[in-house]
Amino acid sequence: MTKPPSKRKKATSAAKSDSKAPANSANEDISQQVDPGSATITVAAVEIPELTQEEQSDRLHLERRVERAVFEAGKALAELRDRRLYRSTHSTFEEYCKDRFSYTHRHVNYLIAGSLIVDNIKMGTNSSQNESQDEMGTNSSQILPTSEVQVRPLAKLEPQQQPEAWQQAVEQAEGKVPSGRIVKDVVQRIMERTKVPNTYQIGEVCQILAKDNPELRGKGGCWGMVTRVNDFSCTVKSWDGEYTVALQHLKSYHYLPAECEQMREICDRISRVYSRGLEESVQKFLEMLGKLNRAYLTALEEKLLNVLELEIRD
Repeated sequence: MTKPPSKRKKATSAAKSDSKAPANSANEDISQQVDPGSATITVAAVEIPELTQEEQSDRLHLERRVERAVFEAGKALAELRDRRLYRSTHSTFEEYCKDRFSYTHRHVNYLIAGSLIVDNIKMGTNSSQNESQDEMGTNSSQILPTSEVQVRPLAKLEPQQQPEAWQQAVEQAEGKVPSGRIVKDVVQRIMERTKVPNTYQIGEVCQILAKDNPELRGKGGCWGMVTRVNDFSCTVKSWDGEYTVALQHLKSYHYLPAECEQMREICDRISRVYSRGLEESVQKFLEMLGKLNRAYLTALEEKLLNVLELEIRD
């Protein structure tokens, strides 16, 4: 006997046919859509109001404060050092800066030297421009350094050359604050243009003039022997090591050849004793010998140095 067709199968097949219908219609809709690449997106324009005159003034004032922040620190540090305002808590300025600000000795010197260079830049620019100054001593067209690194290369130039070099760096940076690399390149070109012949000779005895160069901090007044003659500097052997010193930071003692040879022997003797790391009082004595402005030792100095040489032999 033949069974009647199942109603469930019919319902299933009907469902299948129904499920296909929407899919086909969806494909038809996609095929009729516009290419997304050619679609137009409408964005509502947002109007940005212009700065008022008061806001422009505030902005300039705040920018000047940002520019001067690092160099105001240099000025403050110099005053703290010169007036010895650290003496109630610390025996030395270096210890005070390390404990109070976590600044290394070299960083402090860079900040102080940088503040002096910025003053030179400001004075040099203001003297060549006829513009009104604000309460910070700058005019509306001045571009000032924002980092100590930007002015560090200028320390190699004379103070009267620093404003010109900075202005050239600003122009090379298209009116913006130049990087340290740009300033360094400008300084190098100026030094090559104003190159002074290096007349120092190997073996000559010279005095180191620290001036405002932080890298020579503590070496001012020390003497040394020229061991290498470069284009813009000399390598000088002092009682505690060798240093590369620019020509403007050297002064010859004009000793006779015999005196230079005598000073070379003294330098070698001091260096041998110093390298043994004896007591601080001994090192102070050696440092004093390293700042002699005469080509000989006194009888007492000779005797003391002999005692120290015997001590390191034992």
